[in-house]
Amino acid sequence: MTFTHALTDSERQLHRSSFGTAAGAYAEHRPDYAPEAVRWALAGAPGRRVLDLGAGTGKLTGTLLSLGEELDGLDITAVEPDPAMLAELRRGLPSVRAFQGSAETIPLPDGSVDAVVSGNAMHWFDMAAAGPEIARVLAPGGVLAGLWNVFDDGTDWVAGLARVTGPAAIGPRDVPAAWRIETAELHLPRTGADSPFHAPEQAEFPHGHRRTAESLVATLGTKAGVLVMPEQERADLLARARAHLAGHPATAEGEFTLPLLTSVLRVRRRP
Repeated sequence: MTFTHALTDSERQLHRSSFGTAAGAYAEHRPDYAPEAVRWALAGAPGRRVLDLGAGTGKLTGTLLSLGEELDGLDITAVEPDPAMLAELRRGLPSVRAFQGSAETIPLPDGSVDAVVSGNAMHWFDMAAAGPEIARVLAPGGVLAGLWNVFDDGTDWVAGLARVTGPAAIGPRDVPAAWRIETAELHLPRTGADSPFHAPEQAEFPHGHRRTAESLVATLGTKAGVLVMPEQERADLLARARAHLAGHPATAEGEFTLPLLTSVLRVRRRP
C-alpha cells in the first residue's frame, strides 16, 4: 500500500484522515518548502491572490508568508478539511485567513484566486471532483501547483533508512525517481485540448531539514502509513529507524541536515 492508487477507497480515507491525530507533532516536525520551489510554482500567475489548498498545519503557508514581501505582497488564503490541523494553522499563523473546506468543496467564489498551491497533499485529493473545483476558483491564466518534499536517497544513510523502515515511512512516492514517474499522471487534473488546464510542467529544487535522530524519528511518525499502523507495529518501525540513525556516523549525535528535494508539478488554467 505504497501509492495512494493502490489503496482501497476505505483505506485511502483512513490514511488521509489520519493526520489530525498527530496535528501537534506534524506542526513541530514536518519541514517547510524550498523558497525557490515556491517562486517557481507561482511564476506567471496573473495576480497576487494565492490559495493554499489542503494547507494542513501551515507548512507551505508559512513559506508563502516569508516570501510575500519579496513577491510584491501575496494575498494568502488557506483551506484545510481537518479541524485539528486547521487549529494548529490558526494558532501558528494567526494573520492568515483560514477556512475549513476541502479540495472537492472549496469555500471560495468563482475566479477568486490567481494561484492554487498544495504542499504534500494533492495525492489525497479526489481529482475527479477537485479538478473542476480548482478550475472554478482559479482566474483565467491562473496556476495550480503541487509541491512535495521528497527524501533525497542519493545519500547513503537516507537510502539505508528507507530500507529499514519500508514503504510506510519512506515509500517510492517519497523519493525522487518514483516521484517523477508517478505524480504527474496520478495527482493532477486531466489536461488536454478539452480540459481547462494546459499540459503539466515539473521541476525539483534542493532543500534540507535540520534534524536530530530523535526528531527525524518523530517526523517519520507523522507519515500516514505509520499513523494508521497498529501500535506495536508502529513502535517496531520507529525503533528500527532509531537504531539505524544511531549506528551511522552522520546521524548518531547532534544535529544534521536531512537532504530533501522540493518537487513541483505545475499546470496553467486556460484563459
